[in-house]
Formats: sequence, C-alpha cells, structure tokens
Amino acid sequence: MPIAKRSTKKSSRTPAPGFRRLPLASLRVFVAAAEYPSFSHAADALGVSAAAVSMQIRALEEYLRTPLFHRRGRLAELTAAGAQLLPRVRNGLAELERAINEARLEQRTGPLTVSMLASFLQQWLLLRLPGFNARYPQFEVRIQASDQLVDFGHSDVQAAIRFGAGNWPKLHCEKLLDDWLLPVCTPQLLKKHGLVSNHADLQRYRLLHEESEAWRAWPSGATNESAFFAEERRGSTFDDAVSVVRAAGAGHGLALARWSLVALDIECGRLAIASRTILPIKSAYFFVCPESYLDIEKIAAFRAWIMEEARRAPRPPLKS
Repeated sequence: MPIAKRSTKKSSRTPAPGFRRLPLASLRVFVAAAEYPSFSHAADALGVSAAAVSMQIRALEEYLRTPLFHRRGRLAELTAAGAQLLPRVRNGLAELERAINEARLEQRTGPLTVSMLASFLQQWLLLRLPGFNARYPQFEVRIQASDQLVDFGHSDVQAAIRFGAGNWPKLHCEKLLDDWLLPVCTPQLLKKHGLVSNHADLQRYRLLHEESEAWRAWPSGATNESAFFAEERRGSTFDDAVSVVRAAGAGHGLALARWSLVALDIECGRLAIASRTILPIKSAYFFVCPESYLDIEKIAAFRAWIMEEARRAPRPPLKS
C-alpha cells in the first residue's frame, strides 16, 4: 500500500501572536525562585526537582539573553536585570490569573458565595435572608463570615459586604448602609438609671466594652481624658460586637453599639436607646465585588435585593 506523502506546501495561516510564544512556565518558575534563597527551596515549593527549576531559569535567561540570577553554590541571588523584571512579571501573572478566574466564574452555575463580618451577618442579614431565598429560589447562597479582605482572584467568594471607607482599589464599591454609635441597654435598666447625657450619668451604669474600646468614641466632656478612659474600663469586656449587644440585651449593663447591630432589637423592645446623643460613624457598609462580576445573574440579583433591603432599613431617631 503506497504511503501518502506529507505536503510540503507552506501554511497560509497567520503566524501565532508573540504572546503565544512567551515562556509562561519559565516565568512562573522565575517568580518562585526569586522568593527563595536557592533553587532547591523553590523546587520544593513548586513540587518539582531542582534540575527542572534550573532548566526553566536557564531557558528564560536564553530567551531574554541576560542572566537573571547570580549562582553561588546552592544559593541564587537576583541580578540587577532580574530584580527589575520580578515585580513586572509577578504583577502580570497575577492579572492573568485574575482574568482566567473571572472567565471561569462567568461559566459557573454553582452557589453564590458572599463574605461579610460575622456581626453584620448575625444582627442584620440573617432575619432578612429568607426574603432573598423566597424571591430567588434558583440561587443557593453561601455566607463566609470573616473580617479579612477578600482576594477575589484566589477564592470562590464572588461578593462581599465590607465595613470601611469604601476605597478598595480595582473593585466595584457601592455604599449600602451608613451607621451610628449610640448607648443601649434594656428598657428596665433605662427606667432604673435614666438617660445618659454627660459623663456623670455614666457613673450610674455598669459599662460593657469591646476590646476595640468603642467608649473612646463617646464625647466625655471631661478635662482629664486619660483618667476618664481609665475609669470607663470598669465593667465587662468582650472581643466581638455581637457579644456586647447580647450582654446588653441580657441586662448586664450599658453598651455603646452600632445602630446596624441593634436596630431590630430596639424595634422589638429588647433594647432601648439610652441617650439623645447619637454619633455618626465615618465608616459605612459597602457592597464590594470585581467590576466584571456585576453582570453575572446571581450577583446582580443579590446586589439589587440587598440594596433594596438597605433602603428600607430603619434609621435612628436623629436630632435635627
């Protein structure tokens, strides 16, 4: 049977763009090698052999026609050219990984994962979340309670509710809720000790504190500020905002709390506002996600719903 001859006709296809010939594997190894004192340490981190790391670095140096490392025995130190190249390659690979993750996310039909502070989840969202589930039963919501900023390029989190100034770079940041500080206690304790309008009034109460010392934000009117703050450490201290609110609801004392965390307790009569002075907070709650995620159906639905809930949320009885 005759053997078919391979055609010697040149292809008419346009040559592949230059970026397709970039040594991406070598660039990834280069970044890893720059973060460790030797190629063997980098190899352990990458799960390959030291010889493979050396081969990839040598290939990249030949591609660039310049040495990137000084080899001193087992140690490897960046040359001036390598040090100049490193931040650019690291940023470029991070952007590439972010783009790939975003492209994968758009094709994903799994659950919607939202990150937020545990206090916001427990005191604001949980009672409202059934409304979202009833309106959008096709979407499964998973909540990740965390006070850490989300690295959207390296996690399955698709949106976040964050408390701050709203200046997180390269993200869509949309204000959700303003907030205020106010003293609260049980109605029974308020009836017993009366409203708080100055420093002397606080003496009647047992104070409840967060470790972040929220009472420092309260206007004291005292001449000796350090003595005032030392005195106001009396009472009980807790390491999270929800515990302070729960302790106040149990009648343990007077708490300085954020309005967002006590509004529903005040509405149902579990807590009472113990002062006519209500302080605005500079920070606010923001809906946060990458710009490219906004058009994804499940994220767009959650964003529209929570914005609607925020608009309907009660505001404190502020003085004019």
